[in-house]
Amino acid sequence: MNYLNFTTKNSVAIITLDQPGEKVNTLNEAMMEEFSGFLDKLESDKQLKGMVLISGKKDNFIAGADIEMFKARQTAEEIEQLSKDGHFILNRIEDFKKPIIVAIHGSCMGGGLELSLACHYRIASNHSKTVLALPEVKLGILPGTGGTQRLPRLIGIQKALMYMMTGKSIFARPAKKIGLVDELTHKDALEEAGIAAVHKLSASGSFKRKDKRSFAEKLLESNPIGRSVIFSQALKKAEAQTRENYPAPPKIIEAVKYGYKHGKEKGLKNESRLFGELGATPESRALVNLFFGMNGAKKNPLQQHVKKVQNIGILGAGLMGSGIADVSINKGGYKVLLKDRDLESAAKGEKLIWDSLEAKRKKRIISSFQRDQIASRVTGVDSYTHFKKADIVIEAVFEDLELKRNILAEVEAFTKEDCIFASNTSSLPISDITKNAKRPQNIIGMHYFSPVQKMPLLEIIVTDQTAEWVTATAYNVGVKQGKTVIVVNDGPGFYTTRILAPYMNEALLLLEEGASIDFLDKSMKDFGFPVGPMALFDEVGIDVGAHVADTMTPVFNQRGAFRSSNKAHELLEAGYLGRKNNKGLFLYEPGKKKQINKKIYTHFGGSSRNNPSARTAQHRIAFMMINEAAFCLQENILRSPTDGDLGAILGLGFPPFIGGPFRYLDRFGVDHFVDMMNDMAEKFGPRFKPAPILVDYAKQGKKFYSA
Repeated sequence: MNYLNFTTKNSVAIITLDQPGEKVNTLNEAMMEEFSGFLDKLESDKQLKGMVLISGKKDNFIAGADIEMFKARQTAEEIEQLSKDGHFILNRIEDFKKPIIVAIHGSCMGGGLELSLACHYRIASNHSKTVLALPEVKLGILPGTGGTQRLPRLIGIQKALMYMMTGKSIFARPAKKIGLVDELTHKDALEEAGIAAVHKLSASGSFKRKDKRSFAEKLLESNPIGRSVIFSQALKKAEAQTRENYPAPPKIIEAVKYGYKHGKEKGLKNESRLFGELGATPESRALVNLFFGMNGAKKNPLQQHVKKVQNIGILGAGLMGSGIADVSINKGGYKVLLKDRDLESAAKGEKLIWDSLEAKRKKRIISSFQRDQIASRVTGVDSYTHFKKADIVIEAVFEDLELKRNILAEVEAFTKEDCIFASNTSSLPISDITKNAKRPQNIIGMHYFSPVQKMPLLEIIVTDQTAEWVTATAYNVGVKQGKTVIVVNDGPGFYTTRILAPYMNEALLLLEEGASIDFLDKSMKDFGFPVGPMALFDEVGIDVGAHVADTMTPVFNQRGAFRSSNKAHELLEAGYLGRKNNKGLFLYEPGKKKQINKKIYTHFGGSSRNNPSARTAQHRIAFMMINEAAFCLQENILRSPTDGDLGAILGLGFPPFIGGPFRYLDRFGVDHFVDMMNDMAEKFGPRFKPAPILVDYAKQGKKFYSA
């Protein structure tokens, strides 16, 4: 079966991209070779005026380059050659004498956008599912098929750097506004618009684009001194944001800078060299493995057992409940009943969703019709009357065991026999909630992370009684909600909360020993976490921290002399809640930057602070999390190291460039890690005793991954 289908219409070649057997198109060597043959045909056929590239996939143009082809190459030289091969074909497109038009609907990412940049004219559908991006930085590399040279020359250096260094997506209308695309039309009119554009460009012989940069941008970018300022400021910002843990952003700046200084031809050669260098780094390899892990998690291993879900009931219309409702109606397309204790509370949850949709409408991401259509899928209620049609009910109420048991009993009384009950608990064992349930086989945990709309992970928790079809169906719901899903076995704290607890505990112990709040946060951000443990404590809530400590401390104490901090309860009794009441380890005043709450030190030995070395703090805090992850694998809470790495990175912010706890152990050396843990156990106490599975792996020289 061909990847590309060739037809002609009105003297124009129509090339339809439709990768056989795949849901999305990717750029690969076979596709490029096939495309090169069509260019030969277009060049030799005098009857053809030009070419239109269009996708045969639903809501996808090209999802990016085939990462398998990148993963298969190990050395910098091999990866560099991959870039050079891409340049050869895209340079030919750019220099082609007949117009080549690209018609984009759906996602146009990475190599797909770079292909589009080489074409002579870009048309995009004015649909909310049309998004463009160069996300290579998320794989630890730079755009290696001309992106660093063509994008700045099209939309300006400053905008191009921002999109390449963040991997941020841009929707169709903003893309038109900045000149990334030339024309917008309805998705069903793309082909006709492409044909018209071919004839227009063919007749005129050229197409001159309007420079859509602002006057200030033109002034700054049009001279070497201005460009020097831009590159210098961009580098400072990149170093501050990445803590120099990610090598790709500085190389992106270098690639653009070199191209402007030496010209595009030499810039492309330099881009290939830098692409090869970055692709061979351990950071890139870790990020590529993360990419494959996330892609693998999108495939439901129990797909054959999935039951159809149309209606979802959600209990609790606060930030968490409304967030779950939001992703359910927006991405999942489900109908949702959002229940709270009264209609006023339910209406507040509905308004949160409406406000989010209205913000998208104002940005012209969606139309008024789409906003109304999506919003109509959620209905606020104050009773279980309509829950008879619910296929799954997700509770998002307070972390109180008796409350959750009572709600479960109410739901079972009002719902059908095969309705799934899912608890969004963050630490309570599902088996405890299930006690006295009429249908324990229908009960499962679905642990979402806040804010639900942004956090990518869904942790599904199963008990010995959970039916396979229930797990399969909950997994499917999560994938449709846009989540990366991991399935773990039941136990206090499950996986993510369980490994977070010793991490936070160790940070509090360091605070008790005299470390300062800002030192601890800076140390862990330098290690690679997006936020420090002190800021996280406030964000999660000191009351939640105290509850988690109550749940998890008995688990850790079973191993022996585990030293637990009791400061969460002490702070709670003193009236500190964190962000919830603007008073915690930090003070939060409207319109002001958060400030360290120096009064908090009275609970941690006084205002005099004595910090250890940053490396000591980093190892004590991070190693406790990594060691606990190993315990979870040993005790069968985790089903695989991949799930452990995905959960830690996507749920808790474990540094992606490290690859997760288990990738880190392989890279660091399990034997080395065990030796360091034993040393810390002697210095700081037996809580640092390495997990038995790690001792065994160290003795046998084993790794958690084969590649």
